[in-house]
Amino acid sequence: MLEVLILAAGRGRRLRPLTDSTPKALLQVGAESLIERHLRRLAAQGFGEVVINLAWLGEQIRAQLGDGRRFGLRIRYSEEPAGALETGGGIARALRQLRGDPFLVINADILCDFDFASLGVAEADDMQLALVENPRGDSSDVAAGGDFALRDGRLLLPGGDAGTWTYAGIGCFRRRAFDAFDAATAARFPLLPVIERAIAGGRAGGQIHRGQWLDVGTPERLAEAQRRVGEPRR
Repeated sequence: MLEVLILAAGRGRRLRPLTDSTPKALLQVGAESLIERHLRRLAAQGFGEVVINLAWLGEQIRAQLGDGRRFGLRIRYSEEPAGALETGGGIARALRQLRGDPFLVINADILCDFDFASLGVAEADDMQLALVENPRGDSSDVAAGGDFALRDGRLLLPGGDAGTWTYAGIGCFRRRAFDAFDAATAARFPLLPVIERAIAGGRAGGQIHRGQWLDVGTPERLAEAQRRVGEPRR
């Protein structure tokens, strides 16, 4: 089974003031925090090894989750400097902790029913990304523009006649995808150039997730997540 990297280093500025004292990954949705929901699903689906990257209030995440034993998992941590390294840099730094290739990456701040075990990457590809329908904005009836297009399972940049989809924050990556992005020193850089390079080389696949998915990035979406799970908070 693949190793898993959960991205939990972000500041969560749009969720302030909640995230001034609590890391976004530990915000409660029903009976558990966002990241605990991921961990229990991963364990139930047969995963065993998890790395979590930490920056903003990361000591709270480490204290809450520990070594993962209570979830039936083994958790290690990838520490980042203050301000974090953005998504690309965070993954590159975590390669020091990840032992396998390929590996699964999950954003901590999503609520979903995705079957993580269903995601793999073709031998010739650098990555396979999960995509979802473009979500509507919190205060607009117009759907947001998508991140990528998809044709015959191949990831494309937006444009032309192909419809667009939103990156779900779930992907399967090979280590070599980060070779050209200073992975040795893990500098600060976004994930998009890594994906664009793979697309340009014809080494990026994608698949559509049509089940539950919500990016819990604003107070409105956090309230929506609470409604969806329908559980009392602890």
